[in-house]
Amino acid sequence: MLWIKSLHIVFVASWFAGLFYLPRIFVNLAMVPPDSSAERARLLLMARKLMRFTTILAVPALALGLWLWIVYGIGWGPGNGWMHAKLFVVVLVLGYHHACGGVLKKFEQGVNQRSHVWYRWFNEAPVIMLLVVVILVVVKPF
Repeated sequence: MLWIKSLHIVFVASWFAGLFYLPRIFVNLAMVPPDSSAERARLLLMARKLMRFTTILAVPALALGLWLWIVYGIGWGPGNGWMHAKLFVVVLVLGYHHACGGVLKKFEQGVNQRSHVWYRWFNEAPVIMLLVVVILVVVKPF
């Protein structure tokens, strides 16, 4: 079980690294002057590659987490309300990941309507979600 748990942590950390950096690329894309097509193309290429890589990392993170939950029974039984909250946050993280894909599509289509300031705030969401998950898993407040 410790091997599975260790791999789960590594893949979750890697997945979140992508979710931390991808919106930073969106900040830079939102700041690209309209006449700078080379810079825009380079940032879009980076964003596409990072989105693909981040999605690939999410799959084993989720699969290993499900393995721990279903096969080893982590979070089952009374006194494990923290797991319900964690699973809710995981659904939020998946929604955020999906939203990043939608934002990337808008940038690719050239229809972005948001400012770099908005993306700076958008970039804070995965930090908060990771903080909440770590507190739920380590402290198990309920």
